[in-house]
Amino acid sequence: MKRPLILSLLVVGLAVLPSEAAFADTTPFWAPTVPSAPPFPAPRPSSTPGYPGYTAPTYSSPPPVRAAAPDSTFANDVRIAVKVVERYWSSRIVGFKPVSRIVPYRIDGEVMCGSQPIPTQNAAYCPIGDFIAYDVNWSEEVYKDLGDAFVFYLLGHEYGHAIQQRLGIEYAFTIYQELQADCFAGAYIGDSIKVGDFTLEDGDLDELRNGLLFVADPDDEPWFQEGAHGSAAQRTGAFFDGYEQSLEACDMPSSYHG
Repeated sequence: MKRPLILSLLVVGLAVLPSEAAFADTTPFWAPTVPSAPPFPAPRPSSTPGYPGYTAPTYSSPPPVRAAAPDSTFANDVRIAVKVVERYWSSRIVGFKPVSRIVPYRIDGEVMCGSQPIPTQNAAYCPIGDFIAYDVNWSEEVYKDLGDAFVFYLLGHEYGHAIQQRLGIEYAFTIYQELQADCFAGAYIGDSIKVGDFTLEDGDLDELRNGLLFVADPDDEPWFQEGAHGSAAQRTGAFFDGYEQSLEACDMPSSYHG
């Protein structure tokens, strides 16, 4: 995926995504046209940060900051992906503020979201301090195996959780949060291609599909299980709904002013 030169710096930091629990209302908001997709309840207005059932801890000290190698192609793509996704959301949301920091980590517990350690082989958003973190070893391996388009999806998805936080979007089950973040990632990538911030290269769409298959839940995981993200069909459907139809496919709340 080709990107234009972006002459701005990235502030680095960390985060983790807490999970949510109880059942919500039943008005559907958006469902990918794929088999076995559960109905989607309407989001509930949020007056406090975090997600349902999550009590926000506080940091006892500032989280560590680790910069990736400056000559790394992967690290450069991370910087570009973050700048483009921030530019995208700043054009869609009045008063948009970027996340505080983004930081790579390498071992379990190196980065904490409050009192919760972030495990390896993971990428996550934390509302406590407004951070995004990713396992740099795992991410680079997947990047090498699946192609450069993966990192643009990965950062777009986690930034989708930050957008949910900013707009006060809450759902009862994790699967709703995750599929909407996939839809947001698809919208940001698809719309950025349309305006020329990205240039689609041969194989990029296959890389994105393969990445969605890679991060999908096992076929036998119940959709209502806490921590569920969605099947391969659900995640692919959600992402490409956003990619093809923009944010109109993603159930933006009435507080959205794009």
